[in-house]
Order: sequence, then C-alpha cells, then structure tokens
Amino acid sequence: MSLYSMQKFLFDLNRDPGVQALFRSAPGNVLDRYDLTREERAAIETHNIGLIYVLGANGQLLMHYAAYLGMPWPEYIAAMRNGVTQHGAVRAGIYAMTTDLNEKVANI
Repeated sequence: MSLYSMQKFLFDLNRDPGVQALFRSAPGNVLDRYDLTREERAAIETHNIGLIYVLGANGQLLMHYAAYLGMPWPEYIAAMRNGVTQHGAVRAGIYAMTTDLNEKVANI
C-alpha cells in the first residue's frame, strides 16, 4: 500500500491548502500521516522528482507537486528523465516510458 500512500500525500498536498501550509512549516508532521517507505519519504523530503517518478507516482499528481515546488516544466521533464537514468525504470504504477531518454518530448 505504500505507493498508494505516496500518491495520497501528493493528492492531499495538491488539493488542501491546510496540508500545503503545514508541509511548508513542518513537513515531517505531514509526512508522519502517511505510511511511506524510507525511500519514498526521503524522495519527498528532498524534492527528488525523478525518484518519486521511478517509484511509480501518478504523473498528474507529480506534475502538480513539481509546480508546488516552483519547478518549471522543462526542469520537471528533465528530472523524470534523470530519475530513470539514476534509478532505473519505473518500478510500480501504470507508467511506462514510450521514448528513449535522448528523445525530445514537447520540444524538451
């Protein structure tokens, strides 16, 4: 159920201004609410978009998390590619890469 918990956190953060405010001031208090693995928690705490992607996070949820962090779109795409380069293929979830790492997507 850990992937579910990670995605639930991302969903809550995307939708709930109270969770957003608390995450800014006390991220550990928010993350304690979710049954995350150490790897998931560390990826969230370090804003490691690439690893969160490889761990299987839904791209729609992850896109909003990146925006919450102030990450521009080209950096978001690059972070996902770097995640695959560093950590290997997506491990869980429904996402599969349909392009090579060196192919451009949306001119990025």
